[in-house]
Amino acid sequence: MTRLIFLILLLSQAFCSLSQSDSLDRIDDDTIQVHSVRKAIIYSAVLPGSGQIYNHLAMPKGQKKAFWKVPLIYAGLGATTYFLISNQLTQKALKQEYTNRINGNQTDPQWEAYDNDGVLTLYNQYLNNRDLSILGLAAVYALQVADAGIEAHFVRFDITKDLSMIFRPSVMYNGTPGVKASFNFR
Repeated sequence: MTRLIFLILLLSQAFCSLSQSDSLDRIDDDTIQVHSVRKAIIYSAVLPGSGQIYNHLAMPKGQKKAFWKVPLIYAGLGATTYFLISNQLTQKALKQEYTNRINGNQTDPQWEAYDNDGVLTLYNQYLNNRDLSILGLAAVYALQVADAGIEAHFVRFDITKDLSMIFRPSVMYNGTPGVKASFNFR
């Protein structure tokens, strides 16, 4: 219960800082607000998807938005959690079935088509699938935290037309055809 209260207080503090009255639309020309990469990572680690929302709120108008990733994050977390729970329950049922067969107790009709070796093989398969589901859940979680941090670096990235890279065909000094690259940085 104390952990739940602590989590609620932590989240309320995090989102109160997002609802400050200073908006990014009212920035003076000589001041630049720094977007915190650390905050984006911490928000995303505490509540999956909140780092993406933090980045979305800080992006200037007209730039690519980050809020569309939140449903994908929760779909990935939900799918891997579903497979984790499903594989865990099936693995436990197979373990109980094998124990019942060894002790001579009543067996489950769901598994009567399999002999003892078949039940052990299925048990090991679902045990491996459960472990892979845990790794998948951890991977989705880590990827969404990394995505929030990476995207936070690019919130203020300059994408004007003054920045360009042009490739043109050219002929080298000895008559060999080649490619010439031109970079324009303003």
